[in-house]
Amino acid sequence: MRILDRYLGNTVALSTLLVTLVLLALFFFIDFAEQLGDVGKGNYGLAQALQYALLIQARHFYELFPVAALLGTLLGLGWLASNNELIVIRSAGVSLAQITLSVMKLGAVMILAAMAVGELLAPLSEQYAQSQRSIALSDRITLKTNYGFWTRDGQSFINIRTILPGDRLGDISIHEFDKHYNLRVTTYAERAHYENNTWRLEGIVQTYVGDNGVTTRRIESAAWESLLSPEIINLVAIKPDKLSVWDLYRYIGYLRDNGQSAVRYEQAFWGKLVAPVVTAVMMFLAVPFTFGALRAAGMGQRLLIGSMVGIGFHLFNQTFTQVGLVYNFNPLLTAALPTLLFFGLATVLMRRVQ
Repeated sequence: MRILDRYLGNTVALSTLLVTLVLLALFFFIDFAEQLGDVGKGNYGLAQALQYALLIQARHFYELFPVAALLGTLLGLGWLASNNELIVIRSAGVSLAQITLSVMKLGAVMILAAMAVGELLAPLSEQYAQSQRSIALSDRITLKTNYGFWTRDGQSFINIRTILPGDRLGDISIHEFDKHYNLRVTTYAERAHYENNTWRLEGIVQTYVGDNGVTTRRIESAAWESLLSPEIINLVAIKPDKLSVWDLYRYIGYLRDNGQSAVRYEQAFWGKLVAPVVTAVMMFLAVPFTFGALRAAGMGQRLLIGSMVGIGFHLFNQTFTQVGLVYNFNPLLTAALPTLLFFGLATVLMRRVQ
C-alpha cells in the first residue's frame, strides 16, 4: 500500500499544483489589472502595483485551495482512469475505500501546508500589502469608512480617522460618558504615538460638559491609557476573513470586553477553523465523481464539473454566511452547515459507486 499511496499521492499532488498555479496566475493578472487604475496617484507606480498583486497571492492561495484540491483530485484520478490504471488497481484487489484513504492521506499533508500559508504567511502579507498601498497613495492607511474607525473603550467612544506608519494616529476624537451615558468630556487630538505601552496625545482640545455649562481648554500633550493597542488597531486595516485565527480570537475578546458585537468576527473565526475540513470534503467528493458519473468523461468535462461544484459551494457558503449575519444564526452552525451538506452529498455518491 505504501507504493500505491505514493503513486496516487504524487499524481494528485502534481495535478493540484498545476491547477493552483493556473488559478494564481489568473488572479494575479486580475489583481494587477485592477491596480493599474491607481498607478500615478501619489507615489504609487507600476512597481508598487506589482508588489501589491504579488503579496496578496498568499491569501488567494488559501481561499482557492479547496477548489484547487477538488480540481486537482479530479484531474489526477481522471488521468489514471483514462489510462485504465484505476481498473488495474481495482483488479489487483484494491478497494475503493483504500484508494480513498490514499487520497485523503495526501489531503492531510496538503491541508497542513495550506494552513501554514493561510495562518502564518497570508495575514502578514495581506496587512503589509494594504498598508504599503495606502501609504504609497496618500502617506497614510485609509480606514474602512469615510468616518474612520469607531470603537468603544469602557465608557469612552473613540473615533480615529487615520493610521500613520510607526504606531502613529491622526485626527483622534474621544467621547467620554458617565454611567448614565451622559456626555461629560470630548477630547480631540491632532496626532498620537505609542510609547512605553501608553498613547501620547498631541495638539489636544478638550471640552467639558458640566451642569454649569461647557468649558474648553487646550493642552500641548498628554498621556492616554487605553486597551486599544497598535496591534488591535492594525487589524481594522484588513477584513475579518483575511485575519488569522489568532488575530480573530484576540479581536473578538477585545470586542466582548468592551460590550461590542463580535458576530461578524465570530463567523470569520469559525469559518477559518472549518476551512481545512472543506478541503478534505472537496477531495473526498472528487472520488465518487471519478468512479461514477465522470468515469468515461474527458479532462474538459472533469474541469467543467469540478469548477461548477467548487463555484456552487463557494456561492452557497457566502450566501448562507450573509443569511446567518442577518438572522443572527449560531456562527459555528453558519460556518459548518454548507460543508456538512456537501459531505453528506459525497457520502451518498460514494455509496452508489461502491
